[in-house]
Amino acid sequence: MDFTHKLGTIDSTIFIVYVIGLLCLALWVSRNEKKEGANTEDYFLASKSLPWWAIGASLIAANISAEQIIGMSGSGYAIGLAIASYEWMAAITLVLVGKYMLPIFLENKIFTMPQYLEQRFDNKVKTTMAIFWLAVYTFVNLTAVLWLGGMAIETVAGVDWMFGMIFLAVFSVAYSLYGGLKAVAFTDILQVVLLVFGGLLLSYLALDAVADGQGFLVGFGILTDTMPEHFDMILSSDNDHYMSLPGISVLIGGMWVMNFSYWGFNQYIIQRALAAKDLKEAQKGIAFAAYLKLLMPLIVVLPGIAAVVLYPTLTTPDQAYPSMMAMLPVGIKGLVFAALVAAIVSSLASMTNSISTIFTMDLYTRYKPNESQRHYVHVGRIAALVSLCIALIVAQPLLGKFDQAFQYIQEFTGFFTPGIVVIFVMGMFWKRATSSGALSAALGSAVFSLVLKFTWPELPFMDRVGLVFLFCLVLCYGVSMLGKPNTADSSVSLEQVNFATTKSFNVAGIGVVLILTALYATWW
Repeated sequence: MDFTHKLGTIDSTIFIVYVIGLLCLALWVSRNEKKEGANTEDYFLASKSLPWWAIGASLIAANISAEQIIGMSGSGYAIGLAIASYEWMAAITLVLVGKYMLPIFLENKIFTMPQYLEQRFDNKVKTTMAIFWLAVYTFVNLTAVLWLGGMAIETVAGVDWMFGMIFLAVFSVAYSLYGGLKAVAFTDILQVVLLVFGGLLLSYLALDAVADGQGFLVGFGILTDTMPEHFDMILSSDNDHYMSLPGISVLIGGMWVMNFSYWGFNQYIIQRALAAKDLKEAQKGIAFAAYLKLLMPLIVVLPGIAAVVLYPTLTTPDQAYPSMMAMLPVGIKGLVFAALVAAIVSSLASMTNSISTIFTMDLYTRYKPNESQRHYVHVGRIAALVSLCIALIVAQPLLGKFDQAFQYIQEFTGFFTPGIVVIFVMGMFWKRATSSGALSAALGSAVFSLVLKFTWPELPFMDRVGLVFLFCLVLCYGVSMLGKPNTADSSVSLEQVNFATTKSFNVAGIGVVLILTALYATWW
């Protein structure tokens, strides 16, 4: 079945207005670039001046990209609402990160995650992890966003996927390269408003279409009646997708490791919180993002489930979201298409900004320590451009053969995330952890994951992540006990950190937990 439809004049006009408006907003935000851009703190951390609402909106905009919208909708088509566990458990993770981990990062006044590892351990750990993150962001994250975004543009607008990818890359560079993180964060506010509104509108229209015009509530009832298995939150062992979401392990196992790695120690996510005015503002932004995260299944998963009824013969699950967009009426299609592109370019801008930050502040400055601030900003821009060019070249060969890109990304990153979480958790909460222990956890994560994958292939990858985390925890402990404590430990020890938490943040955290408990109780 061919779902390719070109955008009409009205849809194209709406989209063009969005593109021009975003570029104008970015230029206005960056109007003081001549003065501020010469300073690395201005460019990479937005002068540490971001308010809570910009932090929360930017966190979600950086997270909800093509891999999330298209990939998770595809998983909703294939698996059902159970895939929403990634979103809802992320809300709890954000609260925990804001309460226990963010104070440590802000106390140490860092630019990047590798920089914290250098302060806590040594330069070997910093360099190893900096190179690792640069490779993952370029060859996994950027490629996935570009590839899925290009495919979506081809499906909806009838433009070849390669030209679609080039447009996305150029668009993200046009509004983010000049103004740095400040331009990205403040334009993300517009992106999130459009994303949430457009996503909810698509879900409403999809459910109404399922009900043949009788309303979204009727449509939702039809979905739950005709496909009850798509609304199971905990999959049984006989489910075809148990290997992706292994039952109760989703709530108590490896998904916690995946979430903490992504929301707590992921540069292009946590960089927004590092750019906050102060800890209180950062925690309020984290809480705001947690509540926005509760909406995401309605925006990204529900359209995929509805597509099972509306388009039951799709070639691959990842065609679900673009196909739903193709059915939209004139005008609305342009608005929702703009929302999808908003999510894509925001994530691209966030990733390239973080790549430039890590490359410049963690690697380049070590070998060129006495250059001017403006020189470092210039190098960061070049690094961002190079990473995008590499991602454009390798996107199709790497991802063209997968039908569920979201699940591929999760399983690939699952090889390394257990070791990352062990390094940070042990470094932040155990003074005795050493650099040798940290490096052994990083190496052990890949080795243990590969061994389990090939010797125990029937083990679900989420359970494998949990087991590898425990193995790496034991390995890091053993190696650390055999060596001498790092001399840097006392300067960043847990005891020195004031875990300031506002009353409103505690209330917000309790609210998130209560809402999620109700959701799981409803759909278990």
